[in-house]
Amino acid sequence: MPADNSHLIVAAARRRSTATRRRAVAALRRMDAAGTVITFENVAREAGVSRSWIYNQPDLRAEIERLRARHRVPATRPVPDRQRASDASLLRRLEAATKRNQQLEAENRELREALALGERRTADLPERHRDTPTKKSSSVIGPC
Repeated sequence: MPADNSHLIVAAARRRSTATRRRAVAALRRMDAAGTVITFENVAREAGVSRSWIYNQPDLRAEIERLRARHRVPATRPVPDRQRASDASLLRRLEAATKRNQQLEAENRELREALALGERRTADLPERHRDTPTKKSSSVIGPC
């Protein structure tokens, strides 16, 4: 009859379970300290364990849910009435933006016309004046 080595298998399973729990707790602590988003999937990936294993550990599951709630960004709060823009205020802002757009369009139109005028004037110049730089008066004395 073979020797009963089941106690060795049980001990190995306990060691493996303890090591898995340590990895999960350490991963959870690291993630919390780093401000990482705490989810079951992220903790499982960080610890190298399965999500189902974490879900089956009541204490770890409770801690993950507690940390998730603590790190959760609150839903956008409604703006208090006194800080909300009134319809009249929004209309004034819209009118001001429309007026500014019209001013910019007029300015763009003037600039385009000036550019076109400059291009026409350049085109009307004789060929020899287009590409030659303006002449500077040369000094008789020369450089010092």
